[in-house]
Amino acid sequence: MSQLHPSTSSLCLLLCTLFLHHSLADVGTAARYGPPFLPTACFGRDASQFPSSNLFGAVGEGLWDNGAACGRQYQVRCISAAVRGTCIPGQMIQIKIVDRAQSSVSGPSLEGTTLVLSSKAFQAIANASASFINVEYQQ
Repeated sequence: MSQLHPSTSSLCLLLCTLFLHHSLADVGTAARYGPPFLPTACFGRDASQFPSSNLFGAVGEGLWDNGAACGRQYQVRCISAAVRGTCIPGQMIQIKIVDRAQSSVSGPSLEGTTLVLSSKAFQAIANASASFINVEYQQ
């Protein structure tokens, strides 16, 4: 059996890792929401639930899982939108789930999305004028 040149095997490892990384991600939609955020379905009125980065969000019914989604971390990136140029290329963020979209105090910019991102999280990956975007997300 022949052996691969070290640089070839490194390239293979990198490509395999990238393929696996992308194959584990899910695709959905994300809306945005702004204050007020309290109380949340996850942690009530506890203001310490929000990360200092203000990158947080709520999940739609498909991810809610009877509250098990609370505290989960998701990597999220914008992949497309109705208006070309809405996504900020190469931007990926990590958000903390603090609420259930269906019962959030301030309503999302669009009902029925997979995720609802805080305004700061949304603006980190897309133009703020969009009401929703298509996203790739991974826990």
